[in-house]
Amino acid sequence: MEKFDFLVIGSGSAGLTYALTACRAGTVAIITKKERTDSNTNWAQGGIASVLGQDDAPVLHVEDTLISGAGLCDPDAVNVLVSEGPDRVNELINLGARFNRDPSGELSLGREGGHSRRRIVRAADLTGREVERTLVEAVRQHPNILVFEHYAAIDLIISNGECHGALVLDETHAEITAITARATLLATGGCGQVYLHTTNPQIATGDGVAMAWRAGCDIANMEFIQFHPTTLYHPAAKSFLISEAVRGEGGILRRKDGTPFMREYDPRADLATRDIVARAIDAEMKKNGVECVYLDISHKPADIVRAHFPNIYSHCLSFGIDITTDLIPVVPAAHFSCGGVRTDLLGRTLIPRLYACGEVACTGVHGANRLASNSLLEALVFGRRAGDDAVSRMNEWSGATATGEVNDGIVTGSPANIAELQNRMQTVMHKYVGIVRSNGRLKKAEAAIDAVASDRAALMADIGTSGEHLDLRNLLSVAQLIIRSAQMRKESRGLHFTTDYPVPVESERHDTIVRRDLAVQK
Repeated sequence: MEKFDFLVIGSGSAGLTYALTACRAGTVAIITKKERTDSNTNWAQGGIASVLGQDDAPVLHVEDTLISGAGLCDPDAVNVLVSEGPDRVNELINLGARFNRDPSGELSLGREGGHSRRRIVRAADLTGREVERTLVEAVRQHPNILVFEHYAAIDLIISNGECHGALVLDETHAEITAITARATLLATGGCGQVYLHTTNPQIATGDGVAMAWRAGCDIANMEFIQFHPTTLYHPAAKSFLISEAVRGEGGILRRKDGTPFMREYDPRADLATRDIVARAIDAEMKKNGVECVYLDISHKPADIVRAHFPNIYSHCLSFGIDITTDLIPVVPAAHFSCGGVRTDLLGRTLIPRLYACGEVACTGVHGANRLASNSLLEALVFGRRAGDDAVSRMNEWSGATATGEVNDGIVTGSPANIAELQNRMQTVMHKYVGIVRSNGRLKKAEAAIDAVASDRAALMADIGTSGEHLDLRNLLSVAQLIIRSAQMRKESRGLHFTTDYPVPVESERHDTIVRRDLAVQK
């Protein structure tokens, strides 16, 4: 058993920010399933939205975020995000983050869909990697922080209604141990692997949401899964993301014959919010019986395109696509979960001593649809707020103990069987719980996912606990939560579109909250 003052589950920007805040008051353990830089943060291309331009103002960023959120954002949370964002960006710069600058040395700000001003801080098209590099280096240098790589959280340790750490699997040595702490943070990122096509890394299996739900936390708004409109359509590309910034810099979505189509769906055309663009592409594909549409940036000077998007340029070129001259075949893919573990504005959950930040959390910032490049900002802002709160309350909490029961048993089984079950689950979610939904599709999905869960429970061959089995266990819980939440919302709003209730309804404009017994709370 390991004892620390603070435990962080996950090594993305939210967890690292929290750790760098908490370490001034005590020891910090960070556990991560893979390498310390393998996270949704590291894969983020677009940037960080923040009010730093001369023609910008906080009220404009707030307004853009509220519009994108389709009536479900918490205005207080949005105000916190926007008002504290510039300080968090400047702290990154002070830590050594290298963002794009113009010839005069000022930050070169980009624009993305849904934003009324240029306010996107970027590091070419690898902003997430630069943020992660900066934070990881700071963590590496701090003596109070210890990182445990290849450790998978199994369940939270709950005793007397409080969180005292987590039971974890050391995958390298195939050992289970308890890591206890005065305060625990869930910063496990998203759940993109619940779908067949996703921009997320393999580790994005919804662990934090599933563990928090099993422990008794509220889970909110899981029906709002954002599908990134533009991922590279190529059999070997594995849903490689084509950044929102490409459209922000003038990229145009076109049909195969070259005609643009976005103005037929929204007056903002290619700069409409992601939910609208993703549905438009989905409609075009179904209407025309095609497998993709095309993104065109070839009308811009080639040297500018290569300078702004070096990673996208080189990656597409490896598949024989020169984005300076060719159309880029694109399709939507699961990208971001706007819902998650319900928290307050300090990252606190319903369970004392347990915090959640970043994509795993539902802070109220994103509402029914996340505004582009608000995700990294949210992780930085709320990671800092949660860390400050935990530090301020540390003296209230005695040292944690490892008493208490794990909420669910660990199952085992062969990797081949696990992979087959996971593919079944992903196929069901792709087919029935995607961009366009219906009562009938959701009912079929519910039955099919329940069947997969039943087959998983039957896999009890005692050949040793594996990280893959823990991943599947969590993914199935998240899939059930998404389906249940989608069934509860009797309207279309933001990222949730259903043919049975095709318009927003004012009486339905509330958060969808699921608790451990699947009871509905409004």
